[in-house]
Amino acid sequence: MTDNVVLFNEIKTAGGQRFAVATLNAPASLNALSVDMVRLLTPKLREWAADAGIVGVLLDAAGEKAFCAGGDLRQLYQTLLDCGPARNTYAEDFFREEYELDHLIHTFPKPFLCWGHGIVMGGGVGLLAGASHRVMTLQSRIAMPEINIGLYPDVGGSWFLRRTPGRTGLFLALTAANINAHDTIFCGLADVLVPQERKGAVIEAIASTQWAGGDAKADRATLSRILAQAGEGAEMPASKVREHYDTINALMAGDDLLDIAKRLRDVQSDDAWLQTASKTFTKGAPSSIALSFELWQRVPRMSLAEVFRLEYWASLGFCANKDFAEGIRAVLVDKDRNPRWNPATLEEITPAFVEDHLRPRGEMPAELASLT
Repeated sequence: MTDNVVLFNEIKTAGGQRFAVATLNAPASLNALSVDMVRLLTPKLREWAADAGIVGVLLDAAGEKAFCAGGDLRQLYQTLLDCGPARNTYAEDFFREEYELDHLIHTFPKPFLCWGHGIVMGGGVGLLAGASHRVMTLQSRIAMPEINIGLYPDVGGSWFLRRTPGRTGLFLALTAANINAHDTIFCGLADVLVPQERKGAVIEAIASTQWAGGDAKADRATLSRILAQAGEGAEMPASKVREHYDTINALMAGDDLLDIAKRLRDVQSDDAWLQTASKTFTKGAPSSIALSFELWQRVPRMSLAEVFRLEYWASLGFCANKDFAEGIRAVLVDKDRNPRWNPATLEEITPAFVEDHLRPRGEMPAELASLT
C-alpha cells in the first residue's frame, strides 16, 4: 500500500540473507515523525532484530527534501489545550513510545544504517543519533530547534548533545543553530558523508555483499567499508562549528546560565551564522533554555536509559506548563512567530519552576522502567 506512513522492504544479499529497509513515507509533511510511524517501526524493528535471516537495517525516507523534520505535534497540541496542567494520557503515550523506539535504535543488535538526507530536525535527530552508521549528504541540514516551540532537545538529546566536543552540544541546544554534514560529523552526531546520488551504489553494494550474519561486529565493519568507499572523493562543506569552536566554548563557559545568556545576547560578530544563533537564543523560550541547561548539568554520569526516563518526566512537565502549547501555536498553528513566553525572562525562572518540570507525574511506564 502506497499510503502507508512507513514502507517496509528487503534487499536480498549475495549470501541469501536480507538487509531490511524501513522508509518514512510522508514527504508532504517532511516526514514528520507521527505516532502512527512509531507504532509501525517499533514492532517491525523488534521482528528484524530476532530474525536470523536479517543482517542489518536501512532507515531512510521518501522525497528529496527531508529525512525527518521533527515530531508531528499537531495532535499533541490539541491535547495540551484540552488537558492543561491535568494528566495528559495522549502525551504519556506519545513520549513513551517515541523514546522506546529511539532507545531500540541505540541498542539495536545488528548494523543499523540511517540515511539522513535533507532536513533532519528534532525527532528526526533522535532517529539518526542512535544508528550504528549515520550518513549525511551534501543537502543535510540538522538542528534541534526546540527552544523555538517551548520544549527542549529531547529524544535522547540530553544524552547525545552532552557527548559532543567541548560545549558544542550546549550551544546547539540553546541556539537551535542549523548545521551541515561536516558540522554533524565533527560533533560526533553522524559518521560519514556520502553524496545522495551514490545511494543507489550503496544499496547495490549491500546486495552484492556476503554478510557474516551471526557476527554483528564483522558486519558493522563491512558496512563501514561500503560507506567509506561510497564517500571517497566527496568534498566536505565548510564547518561553522569547527571554525567557531573556541568562540562557542568561550560563550558556553562556566556553570551560571545568566553569565552564558549575557555572552550569547551580546555576541559581536560579522558571521551571520553566529548572529542568527544569538538572535534565536534571545527570542527562545526562557523555560526551554533553563531546562536544557539543567539537564546538561544533570546527565553526565547517567546511562542512556536513565536519561530517557528523566526526559519522559521533563516532557510531561513541559506539557503541564504553558510554554510548549504557546510555542506550537506561534510556530506551527497560527504561524505568527510571536510567542508570549511565561515566564518572559530567564531572570524570572525559579528553582521550584525547574523542579516542577522534572518531577515524576504518576508511575514510570514499564516499557521505560525496563530499559537498560
